[in-house]
Amino acid sequence: MPLTQLDSTAALIVIDLQKGITGFTTEMGSAEIVSRSAELAKAFRERGLPVALVNVVGRAPGRVDQGFGNHAFPPDWADLVPELDAQPSDILISKERVGAFLGTELDAKLRAQGVTQVFMTGIATSMGVEATARSAFDLGYNVVFVSDAMTDLNPAAHQNAISVTFPRMGEVDTTENILKTVRG
Repeated sequence: MPLTQLDSTAALIVIDLQKGITGFTTEMGSAEIVSRSAELAKAFRERGLPVALVNVVGRAPGRVDQGFGNHAFPPDWADLVPELDAQPSDILISKERVGAFLGTELDAKLRAQGVTQVFMTGIATSMGVEATARSAFDLGYNVVFVSDAMTDLNPAAHQNAISVTFPRMGEVDTTENILKTVRG
């Protein structure tokens, strides 16, 4: 279902658009995802709505088949991409889990601003975006997925999230339609 309404206090949550992640080849180019997310962030700020920029700085301690091994990351790996134009008013969240709510102050910071609706963008659709969205849904937020402002290394996982999983948790719409609504 496309976006039906903009709550009076909505927030944009941008997941893992950082230097060490946006360089991966994805189904939809990272540059497009960054550009669309940056355009949305600008529109939310212009309307006086909160923008949360999330980066990942570590990982959960659980065992997995696929991992980073002992790979050392460059010093700027976790830096947000400059195109997002982070502002002092933005909510900056560094996470060590897949999702952005568990183990962070994201929920408290959103609630302090009266947020009832969250718009999701970022990388990777089936990991960071989905995990964050599941928590947001469980916490009672109205969740909106910006389908063309997220991507995944696995095209099938991206498509499944967009067409099967996300409609069960919220509304799914495009950057263009959401910008029209936010800009009123």
